[in-house]
This record gives sequence, C-alpha cells and structure tokens, in this order.
Amino acid sequence: MNILFLSLGKYWSVKESGCYTDLLREFIGNGHHIYVLSPIERREGKKAQRIKEDHSEILKVRTGNIQKTNMIEKGISTIFIERQFLSAIRTYYSDVQFDLVLYPTPPITFVKVVDYIRKRDGAKTYLLLKDIFPQNAVDIGLLSISGIKGLIYRHFRKLEKKLYMVSDRIGCMSQANVEYLLKQNPEIDRTKVEVCPNSIEVIDKSVSEETKKSIRQKYGIPIDRKVFVYGGNFGKPQGIPFVIECLKKCRDLDEAYFLIVGDGTEYHVLEEYVKTSKQANLKLLKRIPKEDYDIMIGACDVGLIFLDHRFTIPNFPSRLLGYMQARIPVLASTDVNTDIGNIITEGGFGWWCESNDSQSFLSNIIKIISSDLVTKGNKGYEYLKENYDVADSARCIWKGIENERIDCSRCTFIQNT
Repeated sequence: MNILFLSLGKYWSVKESGCYTDLLREFIGNGHHIYVLSPIERREGKKAQRIKEDHSEILKVRTGNIQKTNMIEKGISTIFIERQFLSAIRTYYSDVQFDLVLYPTPPITFVKVVDYIRKRDGAKTYLLLKDIFPQNAVDIGLLSISGIKGLIYRHFRKLEKKLYMVSDRIGCMSQANVEYLLKQNPEIDRTKVEVCPNSIEVIDKSVSEETKKSIRQKYGIPIDRKVFVYGGNFGKPQGIPFVIECLKKCRDLDEAYFLIVGDGTEYHVLEEYVKTSKQANLKLLKRIPKEDYDIMIGACDVGLIFLDHRFTIPNFPSRLLGYMQARIPVLASTDVNTDIGNIITEGGFGWWCESNDSQSFLSNIIKIISSDLVTKGNKGYEYLKENYDVADSARCIWKGIENERIDCSRCTFIQNT
C-alpha cells in the first residue's frame, strides 16, 4: 500500500523519533511504502529535493515561511502551501497511485490536495485532528468572529468544514476532542469519528543516577534540587504571561529549580524576564540537540505542561508523551476544557491546576517536592504503554479505513446515539 503523508513538519528522515515518524515507521514495518511531503521554508534558501530511504521517500517542497514568523507572513504562506503541495504531487508523483492519505492539523489548508488524491487515485483519507483551527486562534485573541478578523475566521472555518467533509475518518486525540468536534459540527457523520491520540514508539528513556548527575553538571543544573522542566514551544497557546507569574510565585523555593528549554515566537518574553528578574532557581535554554534534550528530560524530576486558560477547545500537548517515556511525573496547568488534567490525575502520574491560578501552581510545587516521584513516574510509563503505543494507533487507522470495528479502549468507534 502506498501512503501519502502531508505535514508542515520539517522531516529529513523517517528514522527520526517523534509522533508522526514513529507512526510512519510502524506502517513501513507492516510492508507499506511511505511518501512524505514536507516544507522547506524560504528562509532556508534551499531547492526542492527528494530524500529516499528504505520503503520511504521525503519530498521537500519549497514554501514561504510558516514557523517562527509573524502572523501575517504565516497566514499568507499557509494559504499558498496548498497550491505548492499540489504542484509538487503533479510534478513528482503523477505515476504513483496512493491508497491512503494521512494528514494532521495544522494546517487545514490541505483540502484540495486531499480531495485531488482522493478523486485521482480512489484513495482513503484519514485526518489526524491535533489542532482545532480557527477556533483555537479565536480563543487566544489572534482571530475574532467579527470585524476584519472575522472575515479571515469565516474563510478558515469554511476550509475546516470542507476538510472534515473530504475525510473518510477523523482521529481525535481524546474523548473530549470527539465530543467537542461533534457538538460544533453536527453535520459530521458520527460513525467516522474515533479516538486515535498522539502516540509514540514506547522506549524507556529514563536515565541512571550517574547520567542524571553528568547531564546536570554539563548544563549547570543543581544536583540537590527537584528540577521542574518545561520543554517545547514558547508561543501564544502556552500562555507565557501566566508561566512567568508562576515562576515569580516560586522564586523563593530553595528546594525547587525550574529549567525551561525550547524556542518560539514568545521566547523573547521569557528571555527578558530571566535577564531582568535574575531569579536564582531558574534557567532558560534555547533548543539543544535532540539527543541531549531526551537525556535532559530524564535527568529532571517533573515535567511541566502549560496551556492558555482561555482555550475552549480541548488541546492535548504531545510533550506529555516525552515526559512519560522518561518516567517523570507531570504537573499540567491548563484550561478547564481539555481532559489532559483528568487523565494525568486519574492515571496517578501527576497533578493539575487551572492556568489562571498561580497560587494553586505554587501549592502543587510545594506538595510535589515531598512526593514519591519515582512511583508516580513509573505509573506514567505504564500508562504510556497501555494507552499511547504507536502500534495501536496504526492498527486503529488501518481498521478505521477498512470500516472494521476494533475492540480497543482508546480506538473504539463513535456510534450513533
């Protein structure tokens, strides 16, 4: 079977670790051939190229700047990417018949690409619904439903509905995602919506005490404190002003140390706070090599998750899985609409507070300092194996496309009520 994967992710090899590459390798392992369309942004100054590996090929498509840029440039580039991907398919894959098209959101602007392959090849189509756009942009004030921004919102809302229409199956990250999607889009056939969450190849990435000591010394992180780590993107969705408020609340806790690692459009805000506050129990690092990053997560004690409290859509950040792989528990500060907090607390591998209550965040930090973190972290790893194994997601997708019911607690099809 030939599988086409459309993404804004910057992939250079399917051997990389990550939610999507892990999934693609799972399909390759089952005898399928993978074709990936991935952008090369204008700022990189490179030409389109094809990267061939065993049973896979990555086509790097020239696009405008999409990531880590202002909203106007990002919006224009996102609109044009559909035309650029279509042109690339017609140029390079006119003689390839695809059986399945996989595509995550963002973006929602792949409608014509998906529909083209669907009609040309009779391919099945599967949407991996990760972000619910444009509502997520409305929630945090980037768009509105009225005025000039309202015109942009309505344009993207139409594209969103078209994407759902051309999708044979829609895999959501959690049950809350399913319920939200169907409530906001009652025209969607309920039988084509299912829970198929972020998942990864389950690998134990915990580290020994010796390695933990070594990596902390390398990056100047205290050995004798509980280290709380946030790793990933610093953007509007993370609610950076609240993150800073939480850090201020915890500045006098000698037992706690906060490590922030990553990059993004709001990195400069955190950087400015670190420079001006001179907070002693805080370190901010730009992105570091992936190998070091994975080890660093395991060398910390607790993983942090932040989501802006204004979100009405149930987000489910993939960085949770990295913490679970490293066998460290999680403290999530989110809106009340996502169910990630319930999953973490009911699964027994972490804590939750609302992301407009910094006092509750402080209380949790104080509680965590004296908690059994090893047991909590081990529970997280076991929960990962049981619920977020990429092999289960691949089977879920395959069974869904074949219109067969799978008896799996997290992949059960949504039935008519």
